[in-house]
Amino acid sequence: MLRYLLLIFLSVLTFRSTAQIYDPVSWHTSFEPVEANEYDLIFTATIDDGWYVYSQFLEPGGPIPTAFVFEGDQFELIGIVEEKGDYRSEGFDEIFGMNLIKFGKEVRFIQRIKLLAPVPVSGYLEFMTCDDTKCLPPNEESFTFELPFQETQVPEESEAAIEEQLDESASTNQEVVASDSSTTLPVEEEVVEEIVDEGAAFMVRSAPLSEACGDPLETNRTNWGIFLMGFLGGLIALLTPCVFPMIPLTVSFFTKGDQGSKHGIRGAVLYGSFIVLVYLVLSVPFHLLDSINPDILNEISTNVWLNLSFFVIFLLFAFSFFGYFELILPSSWTNRASSAESSGGIVGIFFMALTLSLVSFSCTGPILGSLLAGALTSTGGAMQLTAGMVGFGLALALPFTLFAAFPGWMKSMPKSGSWLNSLKVVLGFLELALALKFLSNADLVEHWGLLKIEPFLILWIVIFLAMAVYLIGKIRFPHDPKVATVGKGRIFFAVVAIAFAVYLGSGFRYQSETGTFTPLKLLSGLAPPVGYSMIYPNDCPQNLNCFKNLAEGVDYAQSVNKPIMLDFTGHACVNCRKMEEHVWPDPQVYELLNEEFVLVSLYVDDRTELPADEQVEVARADGGTRKLRTIGHKWSHFQTENFQVNSQPYYALVTPDGQLLNHPVAYTPEANEYANFLRCGLDTFIDQNE
Repeated sequence: MLRYLLLIFLSVLTFRSTAQIYDPVSWHTSFEPVEANEYDLIFTATIDDGWYVYSQFLEPGGPIPTAFVFEGDQFELIGIVEEKGDYRSEGFDEIFGMNLIKFGKEVRFIQRIKLLAPVPVSGYLEFMTCDDTKCLPPNEESFTFELPFQETQVPEESEAAIEEQLDESASTNQEVVASDSSTTLPVEEEVVEEIVDEGAAFMVRSAPLSEACGDPLETNRTNWGIFLMGFLGGLIALLTPCVFPMIPLTVSFFTKGDQGSKHGIRGAVLYGSFIVLVYLVLSVPFHLLDSINPDILNEISTNVWLNLSFFVIFLLFAFSFFGYFELILPSSWTNRASSAESSGGIVGIFFMALTLSLVSFSCTGPILGSLLAGALTSTGGAMQLTAGMVGFGLALALPFTLFAAFPGWMKSMPKSGSWLNSLKVVLGFLELALALKFLSNADLVEHWGLLKIEPFLILWIVIFLAMAVYLIGKIRFPHDPKVATVGKGRIFFAVVAIAFAVYLGSGFRYQSETGTFTPLKLLSGLAPPVGYSMIYPNDCPQNLNCFKNLAEGVDYAQSVNKPIMLDFTGHACVNCRKMEEHVWPDPQVYELLNEEFVLVSLYVDDRTELPADEQVEVARADGGTRKLRTIGHKWSHFQTENFQVNSQPYYALVTPDGQLLNHPVAYTPEANEYANFLRCGLDTFIDQNE
């Protein structure tokens, strides 16, 4: 279970806005007659060099074994699925830490079957594939066999008769091999069934586009933003009881005997560099596992149980900061790192940096956890995580280096004291507030209606008022001394907490223009959308007229001859909420969306199951097929197939017949830039209609 959770968590953090799609395994089906109405069904996997497919027979706790599911009861399975491959390996696997059976190059799985009625044999197989550095999430491949059925036993036929009979009944993408001949018979391909929803078959057609019109935004801004967020987190971590007292002790070690000497400064620079390196290395494994299938991240990042797990984890972080218990790493790790400090030289300095990282975990862990969980809703994947880690490590390292270079600055440092514990408790209140974000994600995806905007704001108001009461000394936690007098610093931050609670209360102001509460910019992406309300429920952002069914939106756009804005979004998408609550209300943007476009919002994380007749197999752009089981699957597939992008938000302007009007854009926080994107598409549409 721990390995599964680790695999899921790593996959979440390796999402990229334009993810590379790996497809190292291709499947091919065929069958061989054995006797009357009895066949061997053959599943052949062709595997790229360096990749592996796993056996059906594995111990729990490792990779997902290959499995075959046959649907229906008009046949009888004879024995188990046999495995045959020339490149079979069995032994200890270092990635999973257990003995495994896996196949490279090519492997055949054979299931003998007895047909009881003239019906197709269908089902699906599930498999997982890895190479030496990364694994792809489990994938499914559907199959259907059209097998000849004999009502009565007939004499053995000639090779030609067998070939003729099998050729007429062969199914999609199969090669049929006559049992008494080595001749391989090609069969014609069957077109994969399209999505039943007529609107989902709506295909976007590209055309030459002006480079100056609606260029996709670069993601460097986001990476820098994550870096600054990590840097800020590192500065906060510096002020915790686990790190702050270490600064003068460590600096005195490097400057003892000869303050400001080149030797001491060089050692301090190495020490700071190794701190950054330690946190940089923490992000490396995520780069090794940054290859995912088109929409697996949406399914993971909006997974209800994962979000509920983060909710519980953040509660633990909060109560740890309150002082009820301490989160620590195994003492053996710290002891080994500490004992290695005596090595001296560069090696010793490295282990000093590693020791600091380990012993300070009880304070830095929750802050880092917030940074990692923040990457869950980002679209930059491992690069953003690396940027955040480097920022965090740099903020921790700077004081040690600067104070070693300028030891006189040490006199201006505040002394350690009870204020350090007070800071930890304040951070505990912040972790408690952030925990509600993940509970809100789960609630939005499942539509429970438990944490709509009103109870969310009320809970945050209570948390920040409680913080203010704590700061003025009316609440004490286990490690807090009795507050004799309330200092100016405590009073200042108590006033800030109360002011923020008042700001939260302003979120209950009614906006007549949109028919909703007023969205709060500082809570954008943290709080539920204002339309998710008990008092003023609103199905579409900003009370715009929107469609959540593509077919209906296309029909309406054709009837009014207006261009369509395809809004690929998600219930748990942070940047989607920022766009809807702080860019769309801008007067110029709102007027364009409300008057000139037909808004079609497609939620890629909608877990509502499709009707049985719409749960169909569709072809993928990268080859193979997949089964669409939910509404989110359908819209995610539509986005990936038409735009080769699987991140949200993503906006595309098209004509009612599917002609792309300009370059689609992703997250565009500048209202003027977004308005220009809309005007560009509108101008192109008008020119085409003149």
